[in-house]
Amino acid sequence: MFVTAAYAQSTTTEGAVTHDAAAGEVHTETGVAQEGGHGSGVFPPFDTSTFASQLLWLAITFGLFYLLMSKVVMPRIGGILETRNDTIARDLDDASRSKAEADAAIAAYEQELAAAKAKGNAIASTAREAAKTKATADRTAIEVSLNNKISAAEARIADIKMKAMADVGAIAEDTATAVVEQLIGGKVSKAEIASAVKASAK
Repeated sequence: MFVTAAYAQSTTTEGAVTHDAAAGEVHTETGVAQEGGHGSGVFPPFDTSTFASQLLWLAITFGLFYLLMSKVVMPRIGGILETRNDTIARDLDDASRSKAEADAAIAAYEQELAAAKAKGNAIASTAREAAKTKATADRTAIEVSLNNKISAAEARIADIKMKAMADVGAIAEDTATAVVEQLIGGKVSKAEIASAVKASAK
């Protein structure tokens, strides 16, 4: 970028104090003698006569920037990164511990569930065996009671039959006596009636 001679002349007149010299003008801001050819308006950073001072200020600025970065900025950034790393590591540890606790809780739950299932099966099996044993005992008791009742009924029936058979003989004798008396009009002895009944029964 270049400036016009008029612009260079106006800036020299307004902001800088110059002195006439045999070879040209001396600029009070840089202290570098300007030759007549340089008064044409070369952009200062591209002026070869100021490269030494520019390099010096570049080195000073870079050194200051390096010191600032190494002493202030980088330690802060390192501290922030270390804090973040510690936080991430702590969060990872917490997550791992929580996962381990969750796995342990799941394992304990599954173990308790298996134990409960086994206990339930054992209780059901015991109850089933107890019910089966009770049913067998009840059936046996009922069978014994029925057998006793049947035996008693059979004995009672036999007794009634025996009494009935004994009464049948007497009834037959009385009936035969009444029939004979009605038919022949006379009386027959009991011995004859009894022998006749026994003969008919045989």
